[in-house]
Amino acid sequence: MATQLFINRTDLIRNSIMDGNISTDKFIQFVKIAQEIDVQQIMGTDLYNGLAAAIPNIDEPANARWKTILDDYIVPMLIWYSQANYYPFAAYQVKQGGVFKHTSENSVSVDKNEIDFLVEKARTNAEWYSRRFIDFMSFNQATYPEYTSNTNDDIYPSYDSTFNGWVL
Repeated sequence: MATQLFINRTDLIRNSIMDGNISTDKFIQFVKIAQEIDVQQIMGTDLYNGLAAAIPNIDEPANARWKTILDDYIVPMLIWYSQANYYPFAAYQVKQGGVFKHTSENSVSVDKNEIDFLVEKARTNAEWYSRRFIDFMSFNQATYPEYTSNTNDDIYPSYDSTFNGWVL
């Protein structure tokens, strides 16, 4: 089953530091991962599936409630989670001869600490949008009953948008 993506290439390129020359094939899987893992965890299965079903006709008046959460909360959240997932892999390619790291004649490769900083900043921004979404849903549960209607093996929405690392 194909996944209905909540953002498109233009949304991501225009609202991130990613260059317009990047091939969509290089990052589209990270958008899907961010949507299926990070965003679905925050939305819960029923709300996630309801939005996915509404996407093809999102501009119709009947879907106004879906358009509100998509435009105001989900798109910005997904843009930042997508970046956080993509940056660690951006410099690498897997080809028949093995795994390669891209280098350019007129640029300098960044080190792991710089990548970690970019990932952390992207995740912080994503968590800010996640917190806004959770607050919005707390006050609008009557408009979005799917937020609390999950059952059985559905993913229940996470009410905590922050991940502070592992504690051992």
